[in-house]
Amino acid sequence: MLQERIRSELNQAPMNPPTNKKMEYEMSSLLNSSAVKRTLSACLALPFIVLAGNAAADGDGVWKGGENVYAKVCGHCHEKQVGPQITGRQLPPQYITAIVRNGFRAMPAFPASFIDDNSLQQVAEYISKTPASAAKP
Repeated sequence: MLQERIRSELNQAPMNPPTNKKMEYEMSSLLNSSAVKRTLSACLALPFIVLAGNAAADGDGVWKGGENVYAKVCGHCHEKQVGPQITGRQLPPQYITAIVRNGFRAMPAFPASFIDDNSLQQVAEYISKTPASAAKP
């Protein structure tokens, strides 16, 4: 009895599936909302904001070699278990350079305007040759 009633009501009720235009409007409204824009901007900027204070080259605007770059940039994540351990793995410098320039998974890309090619090569060689740091208790 209940099933028959439900069927009859469903057959009588007009079905209005959402149109593509309506869905496009709703999606564009969502993407144009200020809250979504603020959240997206914050998420994209966060890695650079976190590193900005400590990641600058020394006062003369020049990085002081691979160890200096690693300490001021890479170590903030890779020494604090945010990113994977990269020292002590004998990763090829070419691989490190490609990952740094293009990013990979959660790691952002670092363009040449942030770290020049020479300094990137130095830090890649430093990472490649440096033994793993001692495990922290």
